[in-house]
Formats: sequence, C-alpha cells, structure tokens
Amino acid sequence: MNDGKPNWWSRPSTAPEAPEAARIPSPPPTDGGDDGDGDFPLPAPQPQVEPAAASAEAETVVEAVVEAGTAEIADAPRPAAPEPQTVPAPAPAVLLTKGEPADAPVAPVTDAPVADAPQAAPEAVAQSASQPLHAPDEYRTPPYGEPGPWAPAPPVQHPAASVPPQAPVPPQAQPQGHVPPVPPQQAAVPPVPPQHGGTAPWMQYDPWGGAVGGIGVAPAPVKKSRKGLALAGALVFALVTGVIGGGIGAYIERNGGLTTVELPQADGGDTDRAPESVAGIAAAALPGVVTLHVSGGGSSGTGTGFVLDTKGHILTNNHVVDAAESSGDITVTFSSGETARAKIVGKDTGYDLAVVQVTGVSGLKALPLGNSDNVRVGDPVVAIGAPFDLSNTVTSGIISAKERPITAGGEKGDGTDISYVDALQTDAPINPGNSGGPLLDSKGRVIGINSAIRAAGGSGDGDGGSAGQPGSIGLGFAIPINQGKRVAEELINTGKATHPVIGVSLDMQFNGDGARVGEKGKDGAASVTPGGPAAAAGLRPGDVITKVDGQRVHNGEELIVKIRAHRPGDKLRLTLTRDGKELTKTLTLGSSQGT
Repeated sequence: MNDGKPNWWSRPSTAPEAPEAARIPSPPPTDGGDDGDGDFPLPAPQPQVEPAAASAEAETVVEAVVEAGTAEIADAPRPAAPEPQTVPAPAPAVLLTKGEPADAPVAPVTDAPVADAPQAAPEAVAQSASQPLHAPDEYRTPPYGEPGPWAPAPPVQHPAASVPPQAPVPPQAQPQGHVPPVPPQQAAVPPVPPQHGGTAPWMQYDPWGGAVGGIGVAPAPVKKSRKGLALAGALVFALVTGVIGGGIGAYIERNGGLTTVELPQADGGDTDRAPESVAGIAAAALPGVVTLHVSGGGSSGTGTGFVLDTKGHILTNNHVVDAAESSGDITVTFSSGETARAKIVGKDTGYDLAVVQVTGVSGLKALPLGNSDNVRVGDPVVAIGAPFDLSNTVTSGIISAKERPITAGGEKGDGTDISYVDALQTDAPINPGNSGGPLLDSKGRVIGINSAIRAAGGSGDGDGGSAGQPGSIGLGFAIPINQGKRVAEELINTGKATHPVIGVSLDMQFNGDGARVGEKGKDGAASVTPGGPAAAAGLRPGDVITKVDGQRVHNGEELIVKIRAHRPGDKLRLTLTRDGKELTKTLTLGSSQGT
C-alpha cells in the first residue's frame, strides 16, 4: 500500500457461454532485473485445439503486465478466509495496478487453472476494466469499507489438470508499450481431492463458492422430523393398550366379568310331586327300603330288603343272607342312615326268599303290598335297591312279561339250592345289589321282589347268573308278591315254607315237548308216589304233561314253576298225552316241607 488503501484485485471473469472458470496456477517469481522490479505475467490458458488453429487463437490471449515493484507470489496455501474486497471490474487475468511502490505486497494469485472458455480481446479488456462491475449502491450500505462495486462470485474450483504443450506463437506486431507474455510454464499439478481418487490435505477457502474437495461450509442442521416421533409414540401407545386390553380380557374370561356374576334361577316353588309319578313313588317308598351287608363263612355280599311290618320283619332273597346262615353277621342300613343288627327268621331255597328281623328300631315304615295277579304287561314299575352298594338307587321301567319261568341257583350241584320262579319280567335296570328290593307299581305298592337278571352271554339265571357280576341289559326278573307274601308269612310263623307238590318224579333228561313222568324215582323208588295227588288223579309213569290249567309247558322245569306258583290244596287241571292219546286229569296239590 502507498496511501493506506488496499490494492484491489480481481478474479478472471467467465464468458457467458463457459460453464465455469478455472483456477489460474501461480508461476514462480522471476527476476526482473537489478532494480527489484519483477514481471509476473500470468499466462492465459490455451484451449485444446488442433495445431493448425493455434496461431489464430493466440491473438486472443490476454496479457498481464506487472510494472511496479517486486511482487512476491507465495506458493504456500492461501489464507483460509480472506476478507471480501470490492473489485473494480472483472478481467480475464489478474492485473496489478500500476503506480504502486516497488515494495508494495502483491496479493497471491489463485493457482486454479484458467477456464477453457475463449478469452476476450485486449480492447474489450480495457473497456471492461474502466467500467464498474455493478451500478452504484443507492443505499450506500456496503458491509465492508467504502462504497464500491462488488466482486462477482468466484467460479467453482476444480482440481488442476495437466496442460498439454502449446504450439509456438509467431511474433506479431504489438502496440507500443505492450509487454509480451512470459512463455507458459508447466505448473505443478495440485493433488487430487479425495473425492476424485487422491489426497488433498489443504484446499483454498473460497467464501463465495461451495464446498470443494469435501471442505466447505458445514450443512445446515437438519431438523428432526416429528413424524417419526409421532409414529413411535403411536406404536408404543398401541402396544400398551393392547397389553392392558389383553389382560382385562383374560381376567373377564376367567372370572366372568369385572363384577360378581348372578345367574337367573327359578324360585323354590312347590316341591311336592304327584303320588303316581316316579318321584312321588320313590319319596313314599324309600323310608321302607333297607340295604343289607352280610358277611360270614369266608364270603360277604350286599343286597336290598324292604320292611314288612312294624315288628322289624324284613323280606329279602335267600341268596343275599345265605352266607350268614350259621354264624354270620347282618347289618341293616335304613334310608335315613340309621343302622341296626339283624337276625335270620326263616329262609327257603326253593323260592329264594328269606326273612330277617331287626330289634330296637322305632318309626319303621312298612311298604304296602299289591296283587301280582292284577299286573298287566306294559304297566309302569319302579325298582329300588343298592346296585354295586349304591344304596337308595331308583330306576323305572315297565312290566315286559308275566309268568316267565326261570330257575336260579344250583351252585351246590345236588339241586337243593335251585329256585323256581314264575317271574315278572321288567326292563327297569336291575344290577347286582338290587336283589331282595321291591318292584313297585304306579301306586307305590309292592308287586314283586327283584331276584334275577339275564346277563349278556350268560345262560344262567339269578343275580349275576353264570357270568359273575354283569350289568343290566334290560332283562330283570322279580318273584310275584303273591308268592312272596305266602312264603313270608310261613317263614315268620313257622320258620319254614311249604311247597305244593303233585307226587311224581320227572324225567329231566326228556328232550320232547312237555314234562314226562319218569319210569323210576330217586334211589329206585316209584316215579308216582303211592297215595299222592298224582296217583289219586290216575297219572302213570311215562305220561307226558303238556298243559297246566290250559297253559303250555315245554319241559320239567316249567311244570315245577307252574305248580309252585300255587298254594298247597289248590286244584289243577292237567292235560297229558298217553300212547298217542290226549287226556285231561284234575288233582289237588299236596304239601311238602321246604328247606
């Protein structure tokens, strides 16, 4: 400086059609002479053209002349942030103002290569140098120093590329005072920025340009989008509400809601039932039904019985209490749960009936007895017992058949324990443990004593038959109460029961239709008892009895069943076949002592 004002310097202007200006490399200083003046011509970049066109384009080269003082161009990196200066006018090359002292410092020249755009003529350069870059600022409020034209924004800086050797320019006549340009020298190629495959530890800072080589103004901070935060919050809210909702749903499902559940229910109402209904029959009969537990002789069993009178007499089956005949123990349990010890009053194997008695029990309720002769097939019935020791079990059904001849027992093998029953058949479920229990009609009266069942796959009769302990298949059999009443009265009065007899021995091996009188009796005795009912009626050995009171019989067992269905002294009309002829005989039943 010579007057306290800075020397303004300008950057090369860019032609309108050029894409962008290039950096001008800084040549090393040259010795201009002993006076300390140095010439620092800056060569204009030559466009890459064919050698034939080089001379024509050389006329447009812009010359730069340095006339005052010794300028010192630093090869060191350019300052990071030079203060912006007001530039008088754009020029194709850096021109130092004439008239400055020789020792005035010279601003460093940018080492960027010159743009490949065509250069203006010297006249144009002079004209542009005399004109300001911008119109005067009417507000006169520049940011720095005095008012003045503003320098244009510098071009984007690019890495320097190697300059190909230029063709020699023939000398031409120059205006007076013109200094020829220094021959171009190959400038050192600056390092390639990292983004172009090289390393550039330092780059020039350009306050007007964008980032170069990765070094520039830091980008404005990007505001975080609130949309992401809102979305995350919504997801968290949905997750929390889902968990809470699932927990509430699980609680409601397990506990039936958030409040106490009260289900609708009918009021107490009337609990009475019609006497003819099953419930009415059961309610009236259960107090008179008992469960028997018997043990003795190495065996035990459970059965059922019912009360006959207020004296404590109870009727049941013989096979229920047979184990306690000599020194057994019998326990009776009433429907109220009260228990008592019992003893055998009498029993009969032929009828499979027995009477036991309890003492010291008050409030006994005897069941009313009906008339089994009045029963018809299809009448409703109710059975009460303790199947498989389940006491006070009530089942219902109908009368399936009448006068069904069955035999039960025979375990001893000598026939003394075989019972012959002209039974009532019912489909009311009867199982082991029901034996001895009452079979009631629709008025709650006893019409039979449940005694036997037919088991599936078994051929025997009795409670369990030959199949052991089977269940009910709807084929149950009961001793008619008319027969049970007579036997029970005899057992209570005498301890023994009488059997009606006709006084003959039957051939049980006969395979024909009917019951045949044997040729010989037991142990060789006569088959027709002399003086007996059959002898008095005129029966002979070999006669085949086919009907009793008009009812067909098919074998000897059925004949016994039909006879025992009557009392001793009753008259019977027998139809028989002798020598191919059919005869009818009438006899009066005799009596024998039962066992």
